[in-house]
Amino acid sequence: MCGRYASTLPPETMRELYKLLNNVEIVPRYNIAPTQPIVAIWEAAGRREAHFARWGLVPGWVKDPRDFPLLVNARAESMADKPAFRDPLKHGRCLVPASGYYEWHTGPDKQKRPYYITRQDGAPLALAGLYATWSGPNGEEVDSVATITVAANAQLAAIHHRMPAILLSEAEQDAWLNVRDVRAREAVQMALPLADGVLKFHPVSTRVNAARDDDPGLIAALAAAEKTPAGTGGQMSLF
Repeated sequence: MCGRYASTLPPETMRELYKLLNNVEIVPRYNIAPTQPIVAIWEAAGRREAHFARWGLVPGWVKDPRDFPLLVNARAESMADKPAFRDPLKHGRCLVPASGYYEWHTGPDKQKRPYYITRQDGAPLALAGLYATWSGPNGEEVDSVATITVAANAQLAAIHHRMPAILLSEAEQDAWLNVRDVRAREAVQMALPLADGVLKFHPVSTRVNAARDDDPGLIAALAAAEKTPAGTGGQMSLF
């Protein structure tokens, strides 16, 4: 799953990169966790804009969000069949801009060690997501998002068996957001693992385990003497 990520893009860079029609006031974040507000991009009424939304999708048909499980991730293989994700897949596809994300590898000693995963070329990640708007009995509205996961490629499987669905090209991102012309069954085919070598990774401090910690030191690599997952041959260039 993808349960923590960083997003450090300046607002003006995000606007230009994703062709946004609005400005969004954001600050660099290094440890974004479920239930927190995140920035997500979607198109509505012909406008592509960035919005703040809760990370943890709540479908519009839910009566009381307090009684509904936290849906942080949607599995690409089953999202077209799940009641919570079927409608968002048709009408509520979004992008979640990220600089990188964290994953935990469980070693032979059963200890979980965090890794920071990002693009080899240093470019941002556009995570594929789904959004929904829940309307409360008093007229309140809450936008919420789930990020999509796929089976990990061979390179990343050394850390975890799942990875986020990441849309690399502008054409892929445009098609994902185009809910008017690109149907759900076509969108499902876009949620695929990346090829090996596109991403890289390095071990980071276990301070990332605590959502209260949020600073640049969290994405810094630990000393080279730290152990790497079995099967990587010591290579520190996964995601």
